[in-house]
Amino acid sequence: MKAGAAVSLFLSAILIAGCNGAQSALNAEGASAVQLKHLITGIVIVCSVVWAVVMIVLILALLRSRTLRQDPSPESERRMGKIVTAAVAATVLIIAGLTVASFYATRGLSAAQDADLTIKVRGQQWWWQFFYNESDPAKAFQTANEMHIPVGVDIRIQLESTDVIHSFWVPSLAGKRDLIPGRQNTITIRADRPGVYRGQCAEFCGLQHSHMALFVIAENMTDYQRWAAAQRDNGASPTDPEAIAGKALFMRKPCAACHTIRGTEASGSTGPDLTHVGSRQTIAAGLLDNTRGSLAAWIADPQTLKPGNNMPMVPLSSDELRQLSAYMESLR
Repeated sequence: MKAGAAVSLFLSAILIAGCNGAQSALNAEGASAVQLKHLITGIVIVCSVVWAVVMIVLILALLRSRTLRQDPSPESERRMGKIVTAAVAATVLIIAGLTVASFYATRGLSAAQDADLTIKVRGQQWWWQFFYNESDPAKAFQTANEMHIPVGVDIRIQLESTDVIHSFWVPSLAGKRDLIPGRQNTITIRADRPGVYRGQCAEFCGLQHSHMALFVIAENMTDYQRWAAAQRDNGASPTDPEAIAGKALFMRKPCAACHTIRGTEASGSTGPDLTHVGSRQTIAAGLLDNTRGSLAAWIADPQTLKPGNNMPMVPLSSDELRQLSAYMESLR
């Protein structure tokens, strides 16, 4: 990370902190994030001191300029030459120091070889796909837009993209890392305390780039294992008559061709896995809170809410819309 990039990150963090306290590089809750916070704070302090010194020297030079013009002695010229040489040497030392500090602060972003858990993250326009335990088919599952992790554990994140360049950024836990089509990048994150940490795509990736959020939910190991066990289960079988009708409708409509609900005939891979969609806090990559009303609005007209996304508008009657939203809400 270059000094200019670090300053830019610091300023971005200040703006974000003012808008949303849950997403800020100043709210560091992971080892990598703490190192980056110290780095950008140090760079801003050094740059501020340099700016203050330059302003003081400039003011003194302006005050003495008339005297120097009246007495351009060799001694004055030698003194000015020494000052310029000292300034150049100080600049070199400062830049070298910041470069070394950047190296040591950012090398922690590389994937830990002994990470306790590996999660594959796939960026798509405009949502996030998370794959757990791919090495063990019996324990494998996937989810969308919300990543659960245990507290105090190094998590190795494998990053890939299926369409354009995205950037994975959860500022409270780590720095940025790009997701590039045809290439797999890695990053290590670690949450030191429980909480919900908001992240987002930090690389312009199209029309709905600003609506591509993600949430990292850090919880103690017991709660995480309970969540993971629930995620491995098949989708809940509805008991409410309206939700039962919604399930039958889901299988008849194009929904089942794009989405997967484990334990049913729906096995599409174009859209997010909906096996436990009712348990998520938001839908549409953080665009809407996950309520039955939001589900109904999204199903009814996704292109108005998030223009350009890949979900088509399926014609539905009001009764069918209520049935489908009831079924989606039941999938916990």
